[in-house]
Amino acid sequence: MRAGDAGKNKTGSPVSGRVIAAYGRRFEVETTHATIYSCVVRGKKKGVVCGDRVEILVTADGQGIIETVLPRSNLFYRSESFREKRIAANVTQLVFVLAVVPACNFELLDRCLVIAENQGINPLILLNKIDLVDQDAHRQVIMQSLMFYRELGYSVLEISAETDVQPLVPLLSGQISLLAGQSGVGKSTLLNALIPLARQATAEISDALDSGRHTTTHVRLFHFDADSSIIDSPGFQEFGLQQLDEESLAWGFIEFRPFLRQCKFRNCRHVSEPGCKLLQAAQEGVLNSRRLACYHKLIKSIRTCSRFH
Repeated sequence: MRAGDAGKNKTGSPVSGRVIAAYGRRFEVETTHATIYSCVVRGKKKGVVCGDRVEILVTADGQGIIETVLPRSNLFYRSESFREKRIAANVTQLVFVLAVVPACNFELLDRCLVIAENQGINPLILLNKIDLVDQDAHRQVIMQSLMFYRELGYSVLEISAETDVQPLVPLLSGQISLLAGQSGVGKSTLLNALIPLARQATAEISDALDSGRHTTTHVRLFHFDADSSIIDSPGFQEFGLQQLDEESLAWGFIEFRPFLRQCKFRNCRHVSEPGCKLLQAAQEGVLNSRRLACYHKLIKSIRTCSRFH
């Protein structure tokens, strides 16, 4: 323990820090003096996540209690019926990782983009494992799908974590980046290439299931440089958005926005209402039918959940 922290411990005054790892009910907190404490949470306080700025009381050498969670700029989390999973707080950039293998899950991407828009987090879509594309036609199919997101204004980058991560480096500068995506897309390999000391475990892809195994089991923050950090998170296959109301959900699909206040009815939810400008735009081919179907699926799940609460 450094002298600065020890002095504050004697007077009982709080020490400021940031949560850099979350292990269930135990957390690692790095203080402004670069000392790391293993901490628990005071009383019944819940919901502490990686990236939170906190105040702790030092109780022993290397031990502490989280007393206060300071206000967040944002919170990235998913919510299903009767259950929620808080992932990270105070991030500036969502790096959503797709891969050539396993097959790209664009609905999962859409759901995460909605939360990023809702929380004011800048998204970066990263296509990994481009070295595995052995046919130009295969690559063209993938890139045509990603072109849609480019046209929406999202940043899209192709990369191979196994061979060269340098194109990504400038995009991480000055950011607190959250790595997210389904299992097996290479987030841990990517992190190890960027930060060798991270030493995250990796695993092979199942050819039969076209999916990866979970190798990251908890959320952890790694320092990339003096001004940049990367938060690694476990892969997920589902991402519920029960925390959003219908208006916030629609606003999260950025191409919907020009039509949202043009409908005949003020409370239009863009499902089957007459005079809906959003549905009209979809019928005219202006909007992507897959994205609209994703929105309708999410609306249905929100309404179903609300009936049980």
